[in-house]
Amino acid sequence: MFLPEFASFVAAILFAVHPIHTEAVTGVVGRAEMLSSLFFLGALLCYARASQRRRYTDWRYVVACTACVGVAMLCKEQGITVTGVCVVYELFVAQKRRSSGGISRWSWVDAWGKGSGWGCACGEAARRVATVCCATLALLAARLHVMGAQLPVFTRFDNPAGAAPPPARHLTFAYLPALNAWLLTLPEALCCDWTMGTVALLKCWRDPRNIATLTLFIIIVAATIHALRTRSSALSMGLALLVLPFLPASNLFFPVGFVVAERVLYMPSMGWCLLVAHGWRLLAKRRAKLAASALIFLLLAFSAKTYMRNWDWKTEYSIFASGLKVNRNNAKLYNNVGHALEAEGKYAEALEFFNTAVSVQPDDVGAHINVGRTYNHLGRYQEAEDAYVKAKSLLPKAKPGESYQARIAPNHLNVFLNLANLISKNATRLEEADMLYRQAISMRADYTQAYINRGDILIKLNRTKEAQEVYERALLYDSGNPDIYYNLGVVLLEQGKPSQALAYLDKALELEPEHEQALLNSAILLQELGAADLRHLARQRLLKLLDKDATNERVHFNLGMVCMDEGDAECAERWFRAAVHLKPDFRSALFNLALLLADRRRPLEAAPFLKQLVRHHPDHVKALVLLGDIYINSVKDLDAAESVSRFIDCYRRILELEADN
Repeated sequence: MFLPEFASFVAAILFAVHPIHTEAVTGVVGRAEMLSSLFFLGALLCYARASQRRRYTDWRYVVACTACVGVAMLCKEQGITVTGVCVVYELFVAQKRRSSGGISRWSWVDAWGKGSGWGCACGEAARRVATVCCATLALLAARLHVMGAQLPVFTRFDNPAGAAPPPARHLTFAYLPALNAWLLTLPEALCCDWTMGTVALLKCWRDPRNIATLTLFIIIVAATIHALRTRSSALSMGLALLVLPFLPASNLFFPVGFVVAERVLYMPSMGWCLLVAHGWRLLAKRRAKLAASALIFLLLAFSAKTYMRNWDWKTEYSIFASGLKVNRNNAKLYNNVGHALEAEGKYAEALEFFNTAVSVQPDDVGAHINVGRTYNHLGRYQEAEDAYVKAKSLLPKAKPGESYQARIAPNHLNVFLNLANLISKNATRLEEADMLYRQAISMRADYTQAYINRGDILIKLNRTKEAQEVYERALLYDSGNPDIYYNLGVVLLEQGKPSQALAYLDKALELEPEHEQALLNSAILLQELGAADLRHLARQRLLKLLDKDATNERVHFNLGMVCMDEGDAECAERWFRAAVHLKPDFRSALFNLALLLADRRRPLEAAPFLKQLVRHHPDHVKALVLLGDIYINSVKDLDAAESVSRFIDCYRRILELEADN
């Protein structure tokens, strides 16, 4: 469209091998850029087809163009900038094509809107441009309406310059386009995350990096003037494709949630490739061998870097570790390497990276939370508590009349849950844990997990009525959460309301049919209610759990209890034996199996299970009574002296445990 055939091929092959695209292609989040770019180019092609004829506009392509603009914008905000590219195309390509027959360099601008054939053509152009621009404004208004006319809230860790005072904010934002241009031109030091301390703030005019800002500005202005004078389609469109798609991510109009993001350079790289191909074509006319050598070198270098960069994106650990080779001042990279190691169970190694993140960014709340969580995994609970307390102290303080939620990252509130969960392991500190949960809820009223955890603490404190109120409050914010219905069922069971409890457990299963705890507890409740049809449903739910996890000894035991209620002793014995096999110290399974065998006149088979039970649970009085009874009633089957001696030992132990028995 803008270059001769071979030069266009050069631009395409440069785009294909450019290393800056690796993040957009390999990272899932980058798929938005790729899809948006697809419709971005579709909109431009449709506009080009609509403006092919001088006095006629094919409005079908104009409609298709606006549709592509809308889809491109929905995929990624950058997509809306294609409207500006279409306007540049109209001025510097479509109108140039019509004025090629002898009109002077600037006459096409003067002729805009005048009479004769040019007036007609320009009138058509004006209608096309106005239609696309109006449709774009309508799409933008709709998007702003959906967003509530509010910009997203970012922390100073995401974009430090956004929270910096002038002139550091303005100087840094002005420098970032130069940094992005450098990454496009020499993509050697690529990094998956440029937030936090990656790019040091430009705090004064004496910072030498301001030279890069000024240089880029001069180059763009000079190239724009040259494009206007020469009316070069390739230069004009290259600049438009380079500059316009980058504007939404430039921080120049509104702050964004990153400092630099390589994936947002996917669209601007089209313009960069077009400009390089145009420059290469001009060089090839004068120095063909030099141009060929330079192109081969550039393609080989880019291809090698792209190949190596793809290996960096193979795993979470490799991509974040590769970022640390480029930048050692980004606490987020250390945290992410730690997360990757933590996911593999390498807690000691993860702790080293989390501690490094704290040293790099001492006020990073998330890093302190990570340190505390890792200490917790390592069983170093006091150090974990100290880390959580430090993280809590770094949270911003609430200001009168200002929403706390707007001033804190939601995941940072997890420090209250983590600290409360930790100290609640000590039964004497349950009230303290409850206070932390209440503090978290006061800071964020819809913090559902805080309600759930607080309800659990209230149950342990035997304040079931309060727990019920807390869970019911949580339902106001998350009525589709099966865990809340499950917990309400547990509370009502504690209050002795089995029918209401069963209704809530069934609701939890309606929302999440595979909810294991709801399946188990509802099955136990159904079995205890005693009705034959309910026992059948209980069996179904227990068997469903067994399909999910055949090693759950509680499921085997409760299946045995269902069989006992149905009078099927052989079936019950089989399930009890399976439960004991899975958990040799299972108190209830051992006693019920022994009792079943004793009732079936097989006392000598019951005795080993009772001995096993007493060995693991020496204070089990009922087991001792049953074992003593077996010994005294089995004198004929055992040595009399030995039997009497064991009987005396059993009953002596019972009197030690219960002197008034």
